[in-house]
Amino acid sequence: MTLGAVVLYVCDLQESVTFYRALLGLQESDWGTTTAALLFNPEGFQLYLRSVGIQAAHALGAVGTQFVVWAAPSSTALKRCEEWLKEQKAHIHTGTADGITWVEGRDPSHLPVMVTYPRSGQAVHHQILARIYAW
Repeated sequence: MTLGAVVLYVCDLQESVTFYRALLGLQESDWGTTTAALLFNPEGFQLYLRSVGIQAAHALGAVGTQFVVWAAPSSTALKRCEEWLKEQKAHIHTGTADGITWVEGRDPSHLPVMVTYPRSGQAVHHQILARIYAW
């Protein structure tokens, strides 16, 4: 099994489309609406963005998905993500544990964003990343 798609509810649709296209190198589908967009990559992964308004809350620490960990294809790509997040003033932390490097940030809706390298299958976690408990 592999992850096929992620659905994110966001505050500002266009701002989030711009953010995730730039950070993750995704393309935008022509099938979007005024409140939803579909981003994808050539491998078939899909990211659905759905605008729920500026005042919408995200219950961090409640039941449900808290954040998605994205995997960079190379250390160069991870460094590009880190620099881009810093340029956007969205970078929080960069760290390494168990042979895996991660970059943390916040998206325009203030949702946690994490990108790691190497990706699954290239490195095996032997412990739960401490960052999982620190949000």
